[in-house]
Amino acid sequence: MGCTTSTVVYDGLRTVLERNCSGYICKGAAEPVGPSEAERALSRRESRALPTLRVLKVKPKVIEPLDYENVLVQRKTQILSDVLRDMLQFPLEDFETSTLRRQGRTLYSTVPENAEREAQSLFVQECIKTYKSDWHVVNYKYEDYSGDFRQLPHKVARPDKLAVHVFEVDEDVDKDEDTASLGSQKGGITKHGWLYKGNMNSAISVTMRSFKRRYFHLTQLGDGSYNLNFYKDEKISKEPKGTIFLDSCMGVVQNNKVRRFAFELKMQDKSTYLLAADGEGEMEDWINTLNKILHSSFEIAMQEKRNGDIHDDDDLGKSDSSSGSMDSFQSTRDIESRMRNETRLRLFTLDPDTQKLDFSGIEPDVKQYEEKFGKRVLVNCNDLSFNLQSCVAENDEGPTTNVEPFYVTLSLFDIQNGRKISSDFHVDLNHPSVRGMMPSTISQYINGGGDAHSEGQRLVHGLPEAAMQYPRQGVFSITCPHPDIFLVARIEKVLQGGINHCAEPYMKSSDSTKVAQKVLKNAKLACSRLGTYRMPFAWAARPLFKDASGTLDKSARFSALYRQDGNKLSNDDMLKLLADFRKPEKMAKLPVILGNLDVTIDSVAPDLTNCVTSSYIPVKQFDVSERTNIFFEVEEFVPCLAKCSQPFTIYNNHLYVYPKHLKYDSQKSFAKARNIAVCIEFKDSDEEDAVSLKCIYGRPGGPLFTKNAFAAVLHHQQNPEFYDEFKIELPTQLHEKHHLLFTFYHVSCDSNSKASTKKRELVEAQVGYAWLPLLKDGRVVMNEIQIPVAANLPAGYLGFQEGAGKHSVPEVKWVDGGKPLLKVSTHLVSTVYTQDQHLHNFFHHCQSAASAAQLSGGELVKYLKSLHAMESHVMIKFLPTTLNQLFRVLTSATQEDVAVNVTRVMIHIVAQCHEEGLENYLRSYVKFVFKTEPYTSSTNRTVHEELAKAMTAILKPSTDFLTCNKLLKYSWYFFEALVKSMAQYLIESFKVKLSRNQRFSAAFHHTVETLVNMMMPHITQKYKDNLDAARNANHSLAVFIKRCFNLMDRGFMFKQINNYSNCFMPGDPKTLFEFKFEFLRVVCNHEHYVPLNLPMPFGKGRIMRFQDLQLDYSLTDDFCKNHFLVGLLLREVTAALQEFREIRQISIQVLKNLMIKHTFDDRYTSKSQQARLATLYLPLFGLLQENVNRLNVKEVSPFTINHSNNNGREDSLLSNPLMTPPRSSTFLDTSLHKDVFGAISGTASPHTSSTPNINFVRHADSRGSLISTDSGNSLSERHMDKGNSLDKHQPAATLGSTLLRCDKLDQAEIKSLLMCFLHVLKSMSEDALFTYWNKASSSDLMDFFTLVEVCLHQFRYMGKRYIARSQDGAGPVAHERKSQTLPVSRNRAGMMHARLQQLSSLDNSYTFNHSKCPIPYSSSNILHQRSPVPPPQ
Repeated sequence: MGCTTSTVVYDGLRTVLERNCSGYICKGAAEPVGPSEAERALSRRESRALPTLRVLKVKPKVIEPLDYENVLVQRKTQILSDVLRDMLQFPLEDFETSTLRRQGRTLYSTVPENAEREAQSLFVQECIKTYKSDWHVVNYKYEDYSGDFRQLPHKVARPDKLAVHVFEVDEDVDKDEDTASLGSQKGGITKHGWLYKGNMNSAISVTMRSFKRRYFHLTQLGDGSYNLNFYKDEKISKEPKGTIFLDSCMGVVQNNKVRRFAFELKMQDKSTYLLAADGEGEMEDWINTLNKILHSSFEIAMQEKRNGDIHDDDDLGKSDSSSGSMDSFQSTRDIESRMRNETRLRLFTLDPDTQKLDFSGIEPDVKQYEEKFGKRVLVNCNDLSFNLQSCVAENDEGPTTNVEPFYVTLSLFDIQNGRKISSDFHVDLNHPSVRGMMPSTISQYINGGGDAHSEGQRLVHGLPEAAMQYPRQGVFSITCPHPDIFLVARIEKVLQGGINHCAEPYMKSSDSTKVAQKVLKNAKLACSRLGTYRMPFAWAARPLFKDASGTLDKSARFSALYRQDGNKLSNDDMLKLLADFRKPEKMAKLPVILGNLDVTIDSVAPDLTNCVTSSYIPVKQFDVSERTNIFFEVEEFVPCLAKCSQPFTIYNNHLYVYPKHLKYDSQKSFAKARNIAVCIEFKDSDEEDAVSLKCIYGRPGGPLFTKNAFAAVLHHQQNPEFYDEFKIELPTQLHEKHHLLFTFYHVSCDSNSKASTKKRELVEAQVGYAWLPLLKDGRVVMNEIQIPVAANLPAGYLGFQEGAGKHSVPEVKWVDGGKPLLKVSTHLVSTVYTQDQHLHNFFHHCQSAASAAQLSGGELVKYLKSLHAMESHVMIKFLPTTLNQLFRVLTSATQEDVAVNVTRVMIHIVAQCHEEGLENYLRSYVKFVFKTEPYTSSTNRTVHEELAKAMTAILKPSTDFLTCNKLLKYSWYFFEALVKSMAQYLIESFKVKLSRNQRFSAAFHHTVETLVNMMMPHITQKYKDNLDAARNANHSLAVFIKRCFNLMDRGFMFKQINNYSNCFMPGDPKTLFEFKFEFLRVVCNHEHYVPLNLPMPFGKGRIMRFQDLQLDYSLTDDFCKNHFLVGLLLREVTAALQEFREIRQISIQVLKNLMIKHTFDDRYTSKSQQARLATLYLPLFGLLQENVNRLNVKEVSPFTINHSNNNGREDSLLSNPLMTPPRSSTFLDTSLHKDVFGAISGTASPHTSSTPNINFVRHADSRGSLISTDSGNSLSERHMDKGNSLDKHQPAATLGSTLLRCDKLDQAEIKSLLMCFLHVLKSMSEDALFTYWNKASSSDLMDFFTLVEVCLHQFRYMGKRYIARSQDGAGPVAHERKSQTLPVSRNRAGMMHARLQQLSSLDNSYTFNHSKCPIPYSSSNILHQRSPVPPPQ
């Protein structure tokens, strides 16, 4: 801030003195010098000071706030006639509810068209409603103004570069010190190094031999200009051999004509300096550095020229025409002052705290729910080629390709957690000629159970089915990436026989032409006969990530193609193989098939186009006309952990089915059952003519959805293992008849020549059936199940599921005695069905009770309590749906026990979310999802009423303290729900149009008051046991009360704040002070804080003149009542100043930040508005005057202090720490004034001042103490009382007051308080200042000017050298300096500085000449010099 602030104070003080000199100050010049009445009163106070005093802790007087709503009605005319009425009224329609359209990321809704009609289960219905509903938001129009000053909509801009002033303290430096270091420390440019210097004599031609090696050092002078000094060696402390003055340099260019790596400096006088570097890089570095300096210097010069032109145009003519007269001086000075005022920055702009980054008060950014993905990886499948290749065309015309079709399935495996983490991505990389080996009827049968393309070009979600038949690019998502995740490729081929037999030709590297022809012949035969069935063939893998942060391992390639082992096919076996993947000695033992799989991975661009979801729904930015390069999202199997979960936002209903194992070696029902194929179907009935549902996702080349699908076949295996995955799109509403049907076939692999002519019936033979009902107890069957196999399939077979034991029925013939022979597992990925029994039971009971028209009683409480056992990841996934239902139950139940238990469940859910670090989902719910039930005239319960009552019940001392602590710790959620419910209720019921005190019932007002009172003991008494809970509850309560100012009776909320503050006492622990000021900070940051304080006169009758206003310069009762919030804040700050340093700092920071906010609030930018705001803070004068002796002026000066002038007076004063000190105006040494004005005038140096060490000073006046001054005492009455020291300055104990602290304030505290003081002084109107001058007592005026004097000391400019040294911790520096405030005349804008010097000399002559016009301080100084203060008696 430096010199700019000093100038502000200087100008302000001069204006005040001149404007009031005739009325007060100069009058003192003609009076005889002697003790004044104030000084005699001071002497009496000092002589009667008691040696010991009793310290009392007195609770501050309770001041009831005004009835805000009634005052608005009573003073309506006054408010409406006020020109600044906008500062007294809340804006109309301050808040509103709005509906935001839910924006999904897909082109079409993920909810099927008929889903809502089909849904019968309450849970499914509510889930669908959640995914289709729009966002419901309550908007507070001025909410942007309700935070810290750093969060204002128009940010506090960092000030532009201030005008350049050069002061003699910076110019007059010792020769032995390097001034360039200063420039570098303060942002200047510095550089040094060896260069070759050409001969400077232009008469001699420059040659290679004329260059001399010199050490160059670039330095910055005090005025900002640069010199380039050069020396013979690196000892730059010596006198340089020469200097190049860069302020005369016009440019730096390269010049290689004489020497390599040379450059020249072109000067203004057309001379040049030729320099050369050792290398090209060094040369370019020097050229860039020098050009940078020249560019910045040019900008500064142009700016100063513009500034000079403005001043010259306005002022020069007038000052020159009458420079010798006083009128000329006055005119010039006024113009200068006006120019400064117009260009001056706002005071707080220069405050360091304004530019300090502080994110503590910033609320988290709340976003709508959206689909979130983990690390997304794009997998491009390019090619699969084996060494065994040939041309498959009959006429040998065509490309050389693989000799038979192969099919690739890609998926992700996590070996660290031992699980498959993605669904399968099926790819057909075969050449079209190879695909032609499969008969069309066969390919359709594989995928569609024999369906033909009778529908023509079928569209799926607006996309042609043909465009998605051959996917090649898959998008995988990994929520928890780490290096042990592998991309696994499984390769299958058409069934021919055993794996080893079929793989043998591919494992030989010899001449393969004949072998290829033989394999091709067998392949054509197999494709035509067994194209329906596939067999395992090979596998390969590659790691996906380099590290746990998700860095893709793009350099890795797929491993060799390993032959599939028929006994190690399952996913568990694959995980074991991958565990040895990085062990070469293990992998070397695996048989390798000669071939190459070309698959690349890459990161997914955020703007990926032409992408479809795992349900084939196109994502936005999809070009329908572009049919190539469609990207297919592959479903991730997210871990069942809360930290990996997120609330569902889309409809998704997939079931993955995995046949695992069939034990058929003991069956006697069928003669042949070896090459066993499993066919899977999904049915909704077990009737004889029931048709399979077309909902199984197909494989490449066929329709997207099929009626059945086959697992891979193992040759000659009676106990086959399976690894296939079948993906099923489940219907919206499942019922008891929905089931999976498994049909087993024995496939004849006989490959003789006649086999191809056999009929299809001879290729396969049915060898059993098994079925699995999907629902059990209303939930989808999950995990691994073992089921029996039947030899036949009678109608109504679902009734015979229990097997041969208990319910053996003649119609069903069980294989192997009905033993569970088939092992199957299922995996549900659904956003409308839950696996959690407790959540399912709760919704099921709610539905049953609703249909029975009763939703109360102990049964419901039992189901509510069971929700505490709900799994945390399920809780997160169905969070919006669950909370919506709980709020519905809250308002529909008739018993208090139900409401309390609903709230307990919410507390549990909220606590779980916080413990998992997922509270952002709760914030999104409250802001965007939560909505009260539509208001009807019959509605007798609202969320805010029931929730507030339930919270009060839980906070009672007798309840569960763990639940109570959780409610306190996470109370923000419940208070935000309260506020949103209140806002929605007001708008939907149209009660928002009523007056504030009629909007809510008296019962609700009582409930709110009870809730606040119930919370206070937990905050003020139990904070030691649970600090976090108390702190969070305190903050949440503050936010709640702040927001209620927009909704409720404002006078009622004032009372709640009063009730809150009355729970605190002077001398409380530091933690409670932190709570109190955090509460005040939040409440006072309300967007309409100014209207809440009603900055208007409250006098009686019509006020004709501003001077007649009873402006409060101290904290009177009336002030605290009429301007409640600011009065409370100032009272609390006053009290806090009597506490310890940490508490003082907290209170001062709250006050200062609030005033900074007023300064930068773009709603109050005009001078009149700022002046009106200043009236709210006029009691700050009294507060500071009371503490004026604690402003430590000693620490401002970094130089040695001479205490010789104290004459032992300080020791005598401090010998008794409890004595009452003298008034500040008589206690400060006269040298204090000489320092200030001498520094301004340039005639004295403040460095040798004798500044008293004012330690442990206590003020006896109680104007600013916790107990407010009686509101009946006006300024004039108090002035009359000043003469009676016995009445006004009795010992504090007799007045029932607290002793004021006498320790010094810290520098940061002093400067913050003085900045607030200066801001009020600068902002207040001249009338208000004139009123203060006329009505203040002489002692108040002396204190006032003492404060101004301290401001000059605190903000005086110490010089760049001192600033740099103090930042480096170097301590004090030499202080033999000239004037520290006069700009040096050798600046570019020389005329401006010359005039400033002229003004300064005139100011010294006419304003601050002590001998001609003593200022109020001088009488006290003379008194001090003539009569030292006697020691206490």
